[in-house]
Amino acid sequence: MKSAFIPGNDIELLENGVAYFPALVEAIDRARSEIYLETYIFERDDTGMRIAGALQRAVRRGVVVRVLVDGFGAAEFPEKLLPELIRVGAEVLIYRPEIARFSFRRHRLRRLHRKIAVIDARVAFVGGINIIDDAHAPHHTSPRYDYAVRIEGPLLAPIHQSSRRLWELVTWANFKRRFRVLAEPTVAVERRGHIRAAFVIRDNVRHRRDIEDAYLAAIGSATREVILANAYFLPGRRFRRALHQAAARGVRVIILLQGRVEYALLHYATQALYGSLLAADIRIFEYHRSFLHAKVAVVDQQWATVGSSNIDPFSLLLAREANVVVHDEGFAAALRTSLQRAMREGAAELEQEEWKRKPLFHRIRRWLAYGLLRMLIGLAGYGGKH
Repeated sequence: MKSAFIPGNDIELLENGVAYFPALVEAIDRARSEIYLETYIFERDDTGMRIAGALQRAVRRGVVVRVLVDGFGAAEFPEKLLPELIRVGAEVLIYRPEIARFSFRRHRLRRLHRKIAVIDARVAFVGGINIIDDAHAPHHTSPRYDYAVRIEGPLLAPIHQSSRRLWELVTWANFKRRFRVLAEPTVAVERRGHIRAAFVIRDNVRHRRDIEDAYLAAIGSATREVILANAYFLPGRRFRRALHQAAARGVRVIILLQGRVEYALLHYATQALYGSLLAADIRIFEYHRSFLHAKVAVVDQQWATVGSSNIDPFSLLLAREANVVVHDEGFAAALRTSLQRAMREGAAELEQEEWKRKPLFHRIRRWLAYGLLRMLIGLAGYGGKH
């Protein structure tokens, strides 16, 4: 992993929007100088209006507020929320605004999938939770199961720097000179706790494989247990080989995946891998209680990661992503306990013999989905050994 572990941080695990959104609003309401907010989805629902209201209050206090949303994930944002934020004086940019939303051209697959908030270079939030209402969302049982972390300490420096750099890049791409950041503020780096952590990103320049490499290094050194929870799971050969090798070493490998069908093609393509994973003594749990949106892992009860990156080609090869990697037994224990509870209360384990008894058409449909998805990724120019 290219990003170094930095000691002296206080990192709090936030489970679901019920913990994340109040913490985010509180931090925004305490802001004194600047706020960076990046998100893939920003809906104009109860939660979105709550966050937008906090941002507007911050602007009225004289805080510089910079909001960056994805042009695909937040497609309705420019019409429904942007005017209100602009009116009070917030700075707002759209990452890759799209007219043809369903084009499969390569550059249009490069999305902003990060979920980051940095307030006064004093506190940051990183995770997988979009700004969308989990409590009253239609068509599924609430809440979506997901995580974020609240961070104070020296890790703020690289997070803040990354948000500033991306803002500058998108500002330049959109020719928004008035949104340029000219002065480099002093970032407080004093120790706030005892946790060692790293901020890991994926982009299309210098950090193309940093998140995947962080996972592979942790799995490759595992001696006891690997627990992965991922909403969209379609690992390439390197990742699958690492999981198989870990299981062959006697490591207990557990994967918690989405049990409900959200995106049919990806869902069935993922299930095409079940047979080989189960044959390697890798345990698979499908989460059915609500939609699983988590992108987290715990290795050997001491290494953990929380972030926006799924284990699929879209996250690992295309989108801008951000994860926090934590090396701390206490934090890892808290995340592991939460995942165990999720598996116990909301998931069902798949048994190898039961899976093998599935009818032939069941397996054929899944392999067709897998082949079609890989073909689409190849057509977009991202084939290879991933």
